[in-house]
Amino acid sequence: MPNFKKAITLTGGVSILTGIMVGSGIFFVGSLVLDTTNYSPGFALLAWVIGGLLTLSYALMYGELGSKYPRVGGYYAYLKKAYGPVVGFSAGFFNFALASSGSVAVLALAFSEVTNNILLTVSAGATSMSTLVQIILAGVMIVLLTTMNVFGVKLNTFFLKVIMVIKFIPILTLIVLGFTIGTVPLDLSFDMGGVGFFEGLTLLGFAVIFTFWAYEGWTNLNTVAEEMENPRRDLPKALLITLIGVTLLYVFYQASILQSIDQATLQGTYDSGFLFIGIPATLALVGDWGSYIIMGTIFIAILGALNASILSFSRVYFALADDFKALKPFATLDERYKTPVKALILSAVMALILLPFQISDLISLVAFGGLVFNSLVFISIFINRKRDPEAEGYSVPFYPVLPIVTIGITLLLLVAIFIQNPVFSLVGVGVIALSVPVYYLLNR
Repeated sequence: MPNFKKAITLTGGVSILTGIMVGSGIFFVGSLVLDTTNYSPGFALLAWVIGGLLTLSYALMYGELGSKYPRVGGYYAYLKKAYGPVVGFSAGFFNFALASSGSVAVLALAFSEVTNNILLTVSAGATSMSTLVQIILAGVMIVLLTTMNVFGVKLNTFFLKVIMVIKFIPILTLIVLGFTIGTVPLDLSFDMGGVGFFEGLTLLGFAVIFTFWAYEGWTNLNTVAEEMENPRRDLPKALLITLIGVTLLYVFYQASILQSIDQATLQGTYDSGFLFIGIPATLALVGDWGSYIIMGTIFIAILGALNASILSFSRVYFALADDFKALKPFATLDERYKTPVKALILSAVMALILLPFQISDLISLVAFGGLVFNSLVFISIFINRKRDPEAEGYSVPFYPVLPIVTIGITLLLLVAIFIQNPVFSLVGVGVIALSVPVYYLLNR
């Protein structure tokens, strides 16, 4: 396999992770969580905390695998090592066909939607973009950012660092304003309006699943571990720093909104089809000009998440292609920039194909794939420790209790996904089953 250029530092790793994670989710998932918990502030904030803690435990386990086995491809390399090439290929195939490409498509479509909202806000005579125009705009952004990714990982990490600073300033400002001049008392009561205990637990579980979209992206530093200067030291640190910081950011951001606008306004905003509840919160705190600031922040945040996703996902396809003679052309690096140009193009093409699908359907497939294959990745820690007990690097704390508890909770959430969206869960199962004959076809 060709050698990547080692250009990602600890700061660069944190920038890549925050660039992917702090994208569209922080701005619109809050409305979904509130609606699912019947606008109970206590349960809504608890869902964000549980989602963050679960994601942190996931990241601790990925930190061990990335530190001990810094391979390009991340989860694909771990699954192949633990279970054999068929399982690794199934994960890579599913993510290429649906989950990872779907994430890129969702972010590109969200970018178009925000652009449409900005145009409608700043121009009284503007008309809403048609669906076709929004799809075309999303496609143009995928092509432009893919082209930028061709010119090297150092350029992209610099770009992500700049975006990280730009988007965090307004978010942190809104948090401070909500806690200092917000007029709505923060109610932390756990009341879902007469919902029974077990139904309340079910609703809380669904709300946690929604938060996973906001936390989505934490696995992607592992896919570029081979491009880090010191992955054994910096990869676990980057995961820990980012997950703690992002969890606190999300919880305080949602709490600041709850102190800025009352429940009736929140519910009316959601019922009207407007998901970005940070905008009415900003309007309540600082007036009309605040909406432009928060819209600009959403615009920049989604742009950064889209760019970071394109950067990381292409490395998985690169690693997968390197294992098959028929796909070898996609496992080459550009001689000058040391980037997987053909894998980047392949990634962009698949994301473009998925653009006509609904955002909600794509998110369901992303969640399903993540729960299935991450469960297998976590189990692989036990397999690798038995096979390779002398491997050097970071080790997950509280072993084996933390991995066992986390795997159990993940499997319960997978059952909840099947109950909530059985049709697309079966689509996911079908694509995984299809990957097996495709593997043997390519292997011949």
